[in-house]
Amino acid sequence: MVNALIWNDEGIRYDFGPSHPLKPVRVELTVALIRASGLADGDDVLTLPGAPFGDDEVLRLHAPDYVEAVKRLSANPDPAGDARFGLGLGDNPVFAGMHEASLDVCGASVAAAEAVWTGRVSHAFNPAGGLHHAMADRASGFCIYDDPAFAIEWLLRNGAQRVAYVDVDTHHGDGVQALFYDDPRVLTVSLHESGNYLFPGTGFTDEVGKGDARGTSLNVPLAPTTPGEVYLEAFDAVVPSALDAFRPDVLVTQLGCDTHVTDPLAHLALTTDDYAALAGRLHRLAHAHAQGRWVAVGGGGYQITSVVPRAWTIYFAELVGRELPLEVPWEWLHQVADAARGAGGDPCPTAFLDGPVTLSPERLAAVASEARASVESLKTAAFDLLARHT
Repeated sequence: MVNALIWNDEGIRYDFGPSHPLKPVRVELTVALIRASGLADGDDVLTLPGAPFGDDEVLRLHAPDYVEAVKRLSANPDPAGDARFGLGLGDNPVFAGMHEASLDVCGASVAAAEAVWTGRVSHAFNPAGGLHHAMADRASGFCIYDDPAFAIEWLLRNGAQRVAYVDVDTHHGDGVQALFYDDPRVLTVSLHESGNYLFPGTGFTDEVGKGDARGTSLNVPLAPTTPGEVYLEAFDAVVPSALDAFRPDVLVTQLGCDTHVTDPLAHLALTTDDYAALAGRLHRLAHAHAQGRWVAVGGGGYQITSVVPRAWTIYFAELVGRELPLEVPWEWLHQVADAARGAGGDPCPTAFLDGPVTLSPERLAAVASEARASVESLKTAAFDLLARHT
């Protein structure tokens, strides 16, 4: 079985600047850790470049006037931006070359989809992807163009009849949901911190799709401090049965790791141990429900040195079917220490796994109760509708 890492050693041009939390170095350090751990070695793991992706392609999902605004501000980056399109605001500052950089990210996710769908590889991972907040006509939440949506669109255009998208970022996958909200060929599942507490303020259980697609949008909002044991219980209560009902041809996953207990921008309480558990579940689901086809992209995660590289290396180890060492390679720790000093990151732990988070019995009971209520509300709102798509 051959698998792929989608990566170009020329680096990432998608860069909002040194004061912005979405720092390219977090992805560069991830690839360095994957390589230092030996996970990219051997004939069964390919490193593939992104696919060509230009203006014609981006207009398949994004509005022409929005794309023109991105191109204009990309060529002449006025800090004031254009508020009509969400550009130049605190989350989405404009920068020179942002149009081309955003196309690069989309091309990498499309390359992952193409490699999997054509059978060149079984699984593929684009760690630079996962920009799931971008809407058809505006930037949002650090996201200019919606690369996971373009991976899905490519799959549908090239023969896939049904695509399942599972998003485990701490923020609701609102852009992907919106772009396919009326498309019965796409199942979107998002587990996230509730919009009552966190951006983008959406992702409630009554958002189930519209028209012929009613029942194909599933959301599990969770309370702050939800730990891995509760998160995984909710995942198990929703995702396997949803995929069983929907019968996708391919599984696309967004693997944001801003669910981590130490993440500075959110409030869930997962650890890297939980990412290992999620990775195993997603891998098994791809083989049980999508003929083994698994397209994975990155996403959020703002502990750029201490969490993100370990989290995505854990996912990649599962994706390629390799054992992960217990300890983070020593030579990589030296590299990450230099990056931490330069980018304001935290020192990286020496082990891949963190151990569990401990909550008070009262808090654990409260978040577990809220998670179970979300699951039951979702089942009531959507599962009978989803069954009609079987």
